[in-house]
Amino acid sequence: MEENPRKYGKAPCKAALIHGGPGAAGELASVARKLASICGTLEPMQTEKTIDGQLNELKEILEAHGDIPLILIGHSWGAWLSFLFAARWPQIVQKLILIGSGPFEEKYVSKIMETRLSRLYKEERIKAGELIDALNDPGQRKKNEKLAEFGKLLARTDSFRPYQSENENQTAKISYEIHKSVWREAEELRRSGKLLEQGKHIQCPVIAIHGDYDPHHYEGVKKPLAGVISDFRFILLRNCGHTPWKEREARESFYEVLEAELK
Repeated sequence: MEENPRKYGKAPCKAALIHGGPGAAGELASVARKLASICGTLEPMQTEKTIDGQLNELKEILEAHGDIPLILIGHSWGAWLSFLFAARWPQIVQKLILIGSGPFEEKYVSKIMETRLSRLYKEERIKAGELIDALNDPGQRKKNEKLAEFGKLLARTDSFRPYQSENENQTAKISYEIHKSVWREAEELRRSGKLLEQGKHIQCPVIAIHGDYDPHHYEGVKKPLAGVISDFRFILLRNCGHTPWKEREARESFYEVLEAELK
């Protein structure tokens, strides 16, 4: 059985990296290794198939292995999960850092896939359609593989100028079952307005880091959160897509921001 959480650096563990997906466990390993020189860092794996399940699982992991209160650093779906966690258990979170978060209001959603498809060649758009059909097919038995393939395709649309070292080659463990179940709940939370409402319960400082090339437009994070969180800062990275640590032109700035927040 895989270690959960993975631990990096020396105790005490003051930071935890919360992966996206949902269902992309292990995608933040290279970031965790980088931050380990500053402080002990946890990389929890979300294995539950509901939002409440993932929140409770994360609480158990952080209380057992972290030095509370600690800094939560969430990427993509992990940004939302960290946001919900800080609202439910504010005493556990010292600071919240959101990286490449999805938009917090429904009105910002419509152009995400449109932007992604516009960045693909014709053959790739056809392939994307085939993969979506396969994921929606009840008889498809290789949905983890299909979701991973779809993720690789989107990684191209979501990146400005990607850089990949050997440390970035470690792939995430993809789970379609977790993705489908959790994302269905998450979309409804956003649609109903309940996701953003949770920000009113967050008591710690919140920093959002976002790339200007990310198809999840930064205004969908910046404007809603500025309206509900008193201690909020927004940092826009130039020439940067959805995963800043993989960007040639933005990774250095990204790590400078993270390291400053951890210190």
